[in-house]
Amino acid sequence: MSGAGTDIEAVAAANTALYDALERGDLDAMAERWLDEGVSVVHPGWPVISGRGEVMRSYALIMANTEYIQFFLTDVEVSVQGDTALVTCTENILSGGPAEADGSAGPLVGGMVVATNIFRRTEDGDWKVWAHHGSPVLLDQEEDEDEASEDDVEGDEGQPGGTTIG
Repeated sequence: MSGAGTDIEAVAAANTALYDALERGDLDAMAERWLDEGVSVVHPGWPVISGRGEVMRSYALIMANTEYIQFFLTDVEVSVQGDTALVTCTENILSGGPAEADGSAGPLVGGMVVATNIFRRTEDGDWKVWAHHGSPVLLDQEEDEDEASEDDVEGDEGQPGGTTIG
């Protein structure tokens, strides 16, 4: 197999390991996936976080406040240029809060984020995350408003029409 194919597979595996660590809530495994310095992250809705300590703290906060999280990655594209690799993907996220008092699973929430992960090859040949940027995918407001208008016209009397997410 060519070196390019091997690099693409290695980067794809490193990207998968990043998400696996987050799903397991394993901060040590997450820390192993990142470069030692010069790193940054943008979580959806957060400002830019720079520096390894702050980046790891951000993941510790996410892990501490998320009872359950699972990523279904789609549209994964990997590009390698020398010792730098770019991964773009869509994170289809299922997350949940604490269990209910009766022991049943807590409420689950779905979301979609488009992400860019930049990796650098280290001196020992491992691919480590240099930067992560995630942006939420927003619903098409125009489509939602059209559906809401139809619901208002066709809805039962006394019942509110459709709701839009704002």
